Amino acid sequence: MDGEPQIEQHVEASRDTPTSSRSPAVRAARASELDALKVALGAAFFDDPIFGWLIGGSPSRQARLERYFAIQLAHSLADGCVWTSEGLHGAALCMPPGQWRLPPKLMIANGAHFTRVFRGRLPRAVGLLTAVERRHLRGAHHYFANIGVAPDAQGQGLGSRLMRPTLDRCDRDGLPAYLEASSERNAALYERLGFRCTEVLRFAGSPPLRLMMRPPQPRPRTT
Repeated sequence: MDGEPQIEQHVEASRDTPTSSRSPAVRAARASELDALKVALGAAFFDDPIFGWLIGGSPSRQARLERYFAIQLAHSLADGCVWTSEGLHGAALCMPPGQWRLPPKLMIANGAHFTRVFRGRLPRAVGLLTAVERRHLRGAHHYFANIGVAPDAQGQGLGSRLMRPTLDRCDRDGLPAYLEASSERNAALYERLGFRCTEVLRFAGSPPLRLMMRPPQPRPRTT
């Protein structure tokens, strides 16, 4: 899944609107900001349908989400890139070509943490991850493992802005972008950015997960 074992497919789109000229600039996150970003991502995914299916309505849901995203953020900071902005209200976890899988040794090292996150639903999480990995886009591409904006920062276009550096990189490199959308609202945002749904995945009664790919877009010609 994401983030999201690595349930990397979970993405939260936020209710985006066009970017304001006064919007804070997007930048690469620093390791020292991991604690703040895991809180923002936990809040962003608190009502996510896939995480609801994986975690349930536990009173510790926010804490368990933060534990999960701490692992995801550390992995993305080490092997990919995490985009955020001043205020640390959201993040886009992006993995370069060939790095979309969570390394097995990292999964083993964090086995106890994953168990504390998913508890009795860990087999469900592992099964969903396996199903998603089987269908993951092959060939070189940039992967959005997670995109999340905290509720108090939604509606300002931050989700789209967090994605823009990676989408621009895809266009420069002539490579597709790939993600998994966990709701119809999220999928609608991604469609506006050029993504198209290639398959809808359901696993063992899970909510639908939309697998989405964006081909590289032609770059405007300069005169």
